[in-house]
Parts: sequence; C-alpha cells; structure tokens
Amino acid sequence: MKPLTEQEIRAAFVNCTKGEVKRLAVPRDLAERPWDDLDYLGWRDPQAPDRAYLVAELDGGPQAVALRCPSPAGWQMRRSMCSFCLTAHTGGVSLMVARKAGKAGQQGNSVGGYICNDLACSLYVRGKKEAGAGARLHESLTLEEKIQRTVANLAAFIEKVTA
Repeated sequence: MKPLTEQEIRAAFVNCTKGEVKRLAVPRDLAERPWDDLDYLGWRDPQAPDRAYLVAELDGGPQAVALRCPSPAGWQMRRSMCSFCLTAHTGGVSLMVARKAGKAGQQGNSVGGYICNDLACSLYVRGKKEAGAGARLHESLTLEEKIQRTVANLAAFIEKVTA
C-alpha cells in the first residue's frame, strides 16, 4: 500500500457525513506505519474504543470505512477466525459493523464481518505479527496467494458497504 496523508484518508470515507469525517481521530504515526507490508490501513479510535476505521486502495484510489465494534472489555475469550485474513484468535476477533453508504445507510442498513480486533490482518498473513499457537492454519497457498485472498475478502466487504 502506498503511504497516505491525513487529508487523503479523510477524503476517502464512503459511509460518514462530512462532520463525522472532520471529527474522527486519524493516527498521528502515519509516517512510521509499515506501508510496504500493509494491504489496508486499520486503526481503532483511542478516544472511542467502540469505533474503528479502515482504508484500502481499491479501484485506483483509497476507500475508507468507519466501523462500530465492541469495546475491548467486551471481547469474548473464545476462539474465532477473522473473515479477512483467516487468522484464528482467542479473544482477538470481533464482529465489526459498517453503516452502508448513501441512502441505505441513512435508513439504518449495515454490513458486518468478523475482523481482527487490532486490524493487523496484513501483518498476520505475512508472519510479521503472531496471534498465538494454532492461529495460522497450514495452507498450501503461497504468501502472494494469501495476500490476494485477504485483499479480495476486504474488497468484498467494502463493496457490500458501498452497494
């Protein structure tokens, strides 16, 4: 993923009002992010633990989605699998819900998916971050194929939000 600026990130949101975009907390450490290892930029809002955001490069430009998720205290301690990267975590996956874009979102429609709590799917797939014993199932896919699958799962989720 190419490095993004705060302005590019704010302009990419598809399911927020202009006021919401102005108020959301963008990470201050954008320059230190491992951009070469990221398929998308994801973060949780430090002031609002029930909010998370992700930005992906799709269709030639960045698209960003605001998510609602349980606060860290509400995480279940059962084993679950992320629907993006297929990493299994004990207590490390939550149902995150995105309001749909446009009129459907204004009517209260949303899309959900089970996603890594820390939104670090790219790092789990590449083995740069560990989720514990048995977190990554043995697969015959190459690293590139696993990355492509993660990006395809993410793109399908964002497509549901924008549909």
